[in-house]
Amino acid sequence: MSAITTPFGFSSTATEVAQGIDLTGRRAVVTGASSGLGAATAHALAGTGAEVTLAVRDMTEGERVAKDITGSTGNQEVRVAHLDLTDPASVTAFTTAWEGPLHVLVNNAGVMACPEQYTEQGWEWQFATNHLGHFALTTGLHGALAADGAARVVVVSSTGHQRSPVVFDDVNFAFRPYDPWLAYGQSKTAGVLFAVEATRRWAGDNITANALMPGAIYTNLQRHTGGRGSGRVPAHLIKTVEQGAATSVLLATSPLLEGVGGRYFVDCNETEVIDRRSGTLHGVARYAVDPDNARRLWTLSEQLRSRSGL
Repeated sequence: MSAITTPFGFSSTATEVAQGIDLTGRRAVVTGASSGLGAATAHALAGTGAEVTLAVRDMTEGERVAKDITGSTGNQEVRVAHLDLTDPASVTAFTTAWEGPLHVLVNNAGVMACPEQYTEQGWEWQFATNHLGHFALTTGLHGALAADGAARVVVVSSTGHQRSPVVFDDVNFAFRPYDPWLAYGQSKTAGVLFAVEATRRWAGDNITANALMPGAIYTNLQRHTGGRGSGRVPAHLIKTVEQGAATSVLLATSPLLEGVGGRYFVDCNETEVIDRRSGTLHGVARYAVDPDNARRLWTLSEQLRSRSGL
């Protein structure tokens, strides 16, 4: 299985990647689209002519972004819908209300290295937001994705996944001291594994799912980690928001990804599988694309939801 390569790279922007793509008559959902990467991703998708729904917690900000997108692209089919990934009732309301086929689902929303916190169900906040909420959303929209006939799911992960595999026996830090970066890493590994298993399970529906590292970009995601002044990443590796959204848009729109799923991309190209932490922004840990781990995570995710009566 050869790696997917494209003409795009580190400096490519979402607009450049989407140039020449026509998704008129198709529909897309982008979570966390009221700012940052989500807003840039939604903007580029709207530019292709697709009907785009911004799935957001903050409806006021969502409406503002939608107005800006319509104003700059001329696309009148930009919608806003409420979605709180940590609230199972909110996810159910969103999926129940959805009607008709769905071509692209971009699981973009997320939190990073936040203080220890748990949902009402007892789920660790980062695992709940970054994985379980998106798991429920995507499986809840399975019928809509299958109805499209060639749907794509895009999962925004991170090089942070190299910090931790999914610790299946203690995903909620019930027995080990909470560490914000290990929790973040685990949740981002879960996103990659979800893409692997969704592609396998839903192959008969022609649904593909891929995961990606957007790069180092200063957005609201860094609110718990010191933001722009943290100095974690050298300045020459920092991307603009538009550059950061490029890989998401590539996976959502490029003909080069037709029928391709279960893979992990960095800088608009598939990256290598690694067995040790890379020390760079490239590479996907072998445990994050392992099909046995992927199946086990799917089962665990279903069990967690079932135990909570959801």
